[in-house]
Amino acid sequence: MKLFESASSSALESTYAKHVNAQWVRVLDLLQMNETYARCEGAELFTAGGRRILDFLSGYCVHNIGHNHPRVVAALKDELDRRGPAMLQSHAPEAAGELAARLCAKAGGRLTNAYFGSSGSEGIETVIKFARAHTGRTGILHADGSFHGLTCGALSLMGDPFWRDGFGPLLPDTARVPFGNIDALAVRLSSRRFGAFVVEPIQAESGISVPDRGYLRTAQALCRRYGTLFVLDEVQTGLHRTGPFLAAHHFGLEPDMVVLAKALSGGLVPSGAVLLSKEIYESVYSSLSRAFVHTSTYSENGLAMRAGLATLDVLEDERLGERAAAVGEYLRTSLRERLAGFEMVREVRGLGLLSGIEFQAPRQFWRRASFESLDRIHSGVFGQMLVMRLYRQEDVLSQICGSNFMVLKVAPPLVVSDAQVEQFVGAVSRVVEQMHSSMAFWTEALTLVHRLVNI
Repeated sequence: MKLFESASSSALESTYAKHVNAQWVRVLDLLQMNETYARCEGAELFTAGGRRILDFLSGYCVHNIGHNHPRVVAALKDELDRRGPAMLQSHAPEAAGELAARLCAKAGGRLTNAYFGSSGSEGIETVIKFARAHTGRTGILHADGSFHGLTCGALSLMGDPFWRDGFGPLLPDTARVPFGNIDALAVRLSSRRFGAFVVEPIQAESGISVPDRGYLRTAQALCRRYGTLFVLDEVQTGLHRTGPFLAAHHFGLEPDMVVLAKALSGGLVPSGAVLLSKEIYESVYSSLSRAFVHTSTYSENGLAMRAGLATLDVLEDERLGERAAAVGEYLRTSLRERLAGFEMVREVRGLGLLSGIEFQAPRQFWRRASFESLDRIHSGVFGQMLVMRLYRQEDVLSQICGSNFMVLKVAPPLVVSDAQVEQFVGAVSRVVEQMHSSMAFWTEALTLVHRLVNI
């Protein structure tokens, strides 16, 4: 197949392209990543054509315990074989109570109750409603660079026009402050009109932005002073992704609410949870008549709850939090050593197994001219060239951050082996060396730009 040739008519005429999303098929074809996967295990993906792909994306932090962990698969099979009340709606599921108790115990602090949903976005919608109900304030504050989901309420707490454009008007009475800026936060909170400050402890899509150690503790104290709920979105950072159960534990925080999702059920059943204090919970479910004032059809379903319990078992028994902390530190150290001296590598940062490699514009003339040509067309082309090279040449699946196209997200399953870490470091080193020494890297990128323009 010629490089960047247009998507085949058979691919574009596939059932998926016809009835789901033809543009996504075009993107995958353009990037030469339109593979059919036959089997996925641990940190590896096996294609129908026989390729073995190393997964360093984890479905955007879904597969913390790896793909298709046998203990979660077995738990789901057992639940199906039981033929129990998966979606009865008129009972109190014991598994939901057990999962809630375990999640709250691991989260600690003032978190005593759980509301279950199906996604992180649904969790953010829950936070908005509960914060308003508990405080009587309509305002919701968020940070620049945040990513909280793509429902209308979640979009209202994001500033990036790429995600927002065309979907307005969005939720009124929201405002944002610069991430990490305590003075700006204090000014906003002093108005006493905000029911909640919703923030990611580490901003994943803005480029794996790790705040100064004192920022979140001071933000929490300010929220307490002005009667604003302090809410952490841990959809990507939770369930030991950064080492401890919550990234909040790195900073000694006691949030009023925490949103979890993605990795909660082993990557096999859609599931999410909002952990919250008893006071907030009782202000929403305040009487018999309001016992179901906020609910969801698939909340507390039997498969999701069993998958969640099995996932916690795996995380605990295999001590994956400890592994995430140790392997993540080793991975970043190795990347820094191997990438030192390359002018386009600005920084390697992160916590646990959530890391980012930030690139910057080159200074050397011939590289700078090519880079600027790409950037004028679309700021994401350079990053996608990096992703495509890693996939096609090195059999590594990765992706750039959703709102910062100069940062490569590095987020393998927490079960990643030492040998797989070495494989990834070698792969990145080779591709980065090529972008600094080979004109072919930039020529190929310019070809990609022309293909984009013509589609």
